[in-house]
Amino acid sequence: MIHETARVDEGCAIGAGTKVWHFSHILSGSVIGANCTIGQNVMIGPDVTIGDGCKIQNNVSLYKGLRLGNNVFCGPSAVFTNVANPRAEISRKDEFQPTVVEDGVTIGANATIVCGVTLGTYSFIGAGAVVTRDVAPFALVAGVPAQPMGWVGHAGERLDSNLVCPRSGRRYREAQPGVLEEITDE
Repeated sequence: MIHETARVDEGCAIGAGTKVWHFSHILSGSVIGANCTIGQNVMIGPDVTIGDGCKIQNNVSLYKGLRLGNNVFCGPSAVFTNVANPRAEISRKDEFQPTVVEDGVTIGANATIVCGVTLGTYSFIGAGAVVTRDVAPFALVAGVPAQPMGWVGHAGERLDSNLVCPRSGRRYREAQPGVLEEITDE
């Protein structure tokens, strides 16, 4: 479903079941997976890759060099940069830095993601945070600049002191300092 006010340039691929809402613009070379929701006034591209099941809320711009994994949530007005030190009078299009958002990441409203970082699987970026460096999988970060505040599980719930998800009961352990992994009964 593409709303009549949305614009999709030639050379884009949009997966089955994806919805593109009011006044959004998908630029050429962008690939959007299946069953995504693209909110109002979203700009994607050029040459952005978005996995399946992503939800991009209103007023988000996703620039060249950005890759979102599957099931990523971008809150309203989240900001992604594409150059580390922009100046209006200096063209730096050849300096765009890639940014990788791995599967299952949640990015809160008005968070800023500085280019060149990787947001690890199932990490959770608090609303208004400014992310200036890589975020570990399952890490909860918040603040300016973003700092680790704890851990979250697959369900997005903050883990208790025993590293157990209060929603799902899934259990985790710190494999080494700053590295969380799920405990599976094999």
